[in-house]
Amino acid sequence: MGNTLSLARLALAEFLDNLHTFQIIQARIQSSPGLPLPNPSRSFWCYPPSPIATYASQLPTHADFVVVGSGITGTSVVRRLLNSASAEGHDVRVVMLEARDACSGATGRNGGHISPPLYHDYTSLKRNHGQAVAQKMIKLRLAHLEELRSVAEQEGILAESQWREVESVDVFYHSDMFEKAKTKVQTYKADLPFDAEHHKVYEAKEAIEKYRLASDTLGCISSSAGAIHPYQFVTRILAKLLSRYPDCFSLCTNTPCTSILPPTHSNPYYTLSTPRGAITTPHIIHATNGWAGTLLEKLRGKIIPFRGNMTAQRPGQSLPIPNFNPTSHRSYVFYTRPIGFDYLTQLPTGEHELMLGGGFAQDGAEGYEAMGNTDDTTYSTRTGAHLSGVLPRYFGEDNWGREGVPMEGGEGEWAEGRVKALWSGILGVSVDWTPWVGRLPRVISGRSEPPLSSAVKSEKGEGVHVSAAPGEWIAAGYSGEGMVHAWLSGKALADMVLGREVEGKLGEWFPDIMRVSEKRWKKAKAENLLDDLDD
Repeated sequence: MGNTLSLARLALAEFLDNLHTFQIIQARIQSSPGLPLPNPSRSFWCYPPSPIATYASQLPTHADFVVVGSGITGTSVVRRLLNSASAEGHDVRVVMLEARDACSGATGRNGGHISPPLYHDYTSLKRNHGQAVAQKMIKLRLAHLEELRSVAEQEGILAESQWREVESVDVFYHSDMFEKAKTKVQTYKADLPFDAEHHKVYEAKEAIEKYRLASDTLGCISSSAGAIHPYQFVTRILAKLLSRYPDCFSLCTNTPCTSILPPTHSNPYYTLSTPRGAITTPHIIHATNGWAGTLLEKLRGKIIPFRGNMTAQRPGQSLPIPNFNPTSHRSYVFYTRPIGFDYLTQLPTGEHELMLGGGFAQDGAEGYEAMGNTDDTTYSTRTGAHLSGVLPRYFGEDNWGREGVPMEGGEGEWAEGRVKALWSGILGVSVDWTPWVGRLPRVISGRSEPPLSSAVKSEKGEGVHVSAAPGEWIAAGYSGEGMVHAWLSGKALADMVLGREVEGKLGEWFPDIMRVSEKRWKKAKAENLLDDLDD
């Protein structure tokens, strides 16, 4: 009887602990994310800072379009708005508001991967939305590799952006996970033959020898992907836009939007408040991802902030260094447990730093500590310890060799050991695992829209509108896969805002499952977030 009572007490204690944890998380994700905190942890990507990092245009009192957020989404939106309007001979005024320095949010703090999840969730996409929609989603992700290269080339920043093709290698350590992945690859290759040749499966012996991995590796799946310097890509494009459109584009860093007021009888526009003054506009584009719920209360619990962790590390002296041969560039995803993974890519220059992130399930209570957490001024100690020590284990101590040492004449501003830098960043996790892109219905924005008479008009003639009907818009909720969703989401959103969906041929390439709707908003619930994790 004593043992039975002890077990009952333990079970009750575990239940109450789990209930308490759930209640804490529920309260956290329903709360406002607040504004991005000052003095975020030091991201390796963001140094040296861009010349436009603290650029502060004079805040105008009115703009045709106000974009909140200066990461990859906001930059994509602004570029498309300005280029499209200019091509049609229209002068539009676009203002970008950023709470901190330019590109200091998730884009400037991520892993630098352009590695789309393909076979990984194709099966669940197909089951939930049908084969045609699933393939459209996959094609959107695949298109980002060429799209980002093309944009970098057009802007003359290809070298500075460090865009490159890589071989992406998924590494498995558990037979059931590897077998499940191989089954998914078979389905993927059968349904999408145009991408089939890029996926190869390697069993343990061949995988260990080919990729110089640890002896407990059970197998690998390789595919084609890419990598980029996200901060250089975004900040250099912003600098180009400032130079190209000096009278049309204003970048206001360290100018957070603190509130939004709906139009009134005397003011037919939205009014955005900032510490530097107020600005009115008929169109607000929310490009704040994990912080979307700050200005959009009804999206709290729909797009959940999630704190991720990243490192920059010196490679062991016995690891191969990427060279001018494209086949020498690789990125890795290490699957050590059913939930969570670690991801790695290597820089092509400097000390060829290994950019390693992940460690989700190491972060206390299976990662719950990270959910709803918007404090990127620090990082998880446990996750940091995991990321700082795991690389020789993944490649094998013999393959790793002696620890790397700082380059002579190096910058001297980073730690001198294996780990040069460790930082965090805030992701925006969509509770239905699909980005939110499009016009925000009033039930979600919580504000009435300006009248149609407030729409952006052409100076060419009376009654010619340059934009769609006034309103609030969003592209956010990439669930950690921003580099294969954000740029084209921003491009599509700009076409929606401009009323150019037909001209932009969105029906051909943009997946409608990403569009915002009241029906989708009502259906999306945080408690369903884990439903697809076992797929």
